Amino acid sequence: MKNGVILAIFSSLVFSIVNVLVKAASFAIPPAEIAFFRSIIGAVIIFFMMKYSKISFSTTGIPLLVLRGVLGALYLTAYFYTIAMIPLTDAVILVHLSPIFVILLSAIFLKDKISSDAMFFLFIAFAGATLLLKPYQFESYTMDAFVGILSALFAAGAAISIRHLTKKHHSYEIIFYFLAIATVISVPLMWNDFVMPNLLELFYLILIGVVSLLGLIFLTKAFTHENAIVVEVTRYIGIAFNAMWGYLLFAEVPDLLTVVGGVLIVGACIALSRKAKVKDLLGWKSVGKQEEIRKEV
Repeated sequence: MKNGVILAIFSSLVFSIVNVLVKAASFAIPPAEIAFFRSIIGAVIIFFMMKYSKISFSTTGIPLLVLRGVLGALYLTAYFYTIAMIPLTDAVILVHLSPIFVILLSAIFLKDKISSDAMFFLFIAFAGATLLLKPYQFESYTMDAFVGILSALFAAGAAISIRHLTKKHHSYEIIFYFLAIATVISVPLMWNDFVMPNLLELFYLILIGVVSLLGLIFLTKAFTHENAIVVEVTRYIGIAFNAMWGYLLFAEVPDLLTVVGGVLIVGACIALSRKAKVKDLLGWKSVGKQEEIRKEV
């Protein structure tokens, strides 16, 4: 097995552990507060990384940096909310819809064309998402799962902005804006529901920030050893890791609709990633590494 693939698998394992920590912390700590600690810890680390690397802040392109930060902040908050409210496997599968939304948003805002084959796989992916929504069950589950779909939409919007930002801005600066703005946005969201964490919960919150950075390092190294598309497809193993943790730690057993919906979504995304037009559409040839950093930081 190639080093890049091994690193991609290991990064997926690390990020699945982050999701477990988020799930564990969410039993007492509101999702917005988790997002706050996750963001502020990451922002401080990235700031010092910028200083160490002697990377200065840009004086141009600020509006797009802010937009990317806002979209990333909304993604992070919605994703943590989804992890807190529904089974871990369902939440992770839903956020993997983001490549699908990248294609749709590229078609809408960048006027990229979608082939008939791509349209077919888009339909398959959304059919899978419909199964995960479980509309026949009680309303709260449906709405919580819908927030998971929104998190994928926000992530896709951030990816579209990154396609332009990476042409003029260092990835560290893009990440810093994301985390700094996420910190600011999470403050009013958690203001009325702030819970003073105990020592164990504070330990969880610090680990979420630090371990996420560790996963990012492994993921970045994976892209230096392997093709971005191979890494992207390999990372779907993260769904299996999250399903394992959900079963072992939270007694979550995926039902038949989750399994079928997950297979449809993952299968459609992998099929789309193999098409040359879709590769270009997703920007994997030029900004694959930056988009992955966007997803996980």
